[in-house]
Amino acid sequence: MGTPATASARSEGSLNSALLSFRPNGVEQALEIDTRSSLLDVLREGLGLVGAKKGCDHGQCGACTVHVGGRRVLSCLTLAVQVEGCDVTTIEGLSRADGALHPMQQAFIDHDALQCGYCTPGQIMSAVACVREGNATSPDNIREYMSGNLCRCGAYVGIVAAIEAAASKLQGPA
Repeated sequence: MGTPATASARSEGSLNSALLSFRPNGVEQALEIDTRSSLLDVLREGLGLVGAKKGCDHGQCGACTVHVGGRRVLSCLTLAVQVEGCDVTTIEGLSRADGALHPMQQAFIDHDALQCGYCTPGQIMSAVACVREGNATSPDNIREYMSGNLCRCGAYVGIVAAIEAAASKLQGPA
């Protein structure tokens, strides 16, 4: 981590900065960053993509979940230099180009799977990965897969119902 191979170029005069090139939500970006910066901080502070939340900043709550190369990651634990050349999807990039909500976003609304909303972006990003990875086969499997995403309001019943409903739409009829 932090080796010259993980970032495009080093800035002159600073051993702690690097040029990071990646594609958040399909948009090519090149930023000079501190090599010690988390992906979460670069997304929120560098790019203004504030959907991923800084909950615990220790990888224990899941509020910062995003997808890197199609896999869910905790952005608070991911060094930004690790996403060099990668596609990164945040909650802001989940909806369709025409503005229509992703089926998982709509299911969260339809099933009252949120209360205060703080954890919701991370919950939705994990829920999409849950379905994509084939783990939405039963309520027990969903609960197990989603156990890394905490909701202080206790909207878990709605979250499981939303994932079940969206899974049928995302996977199609059996």
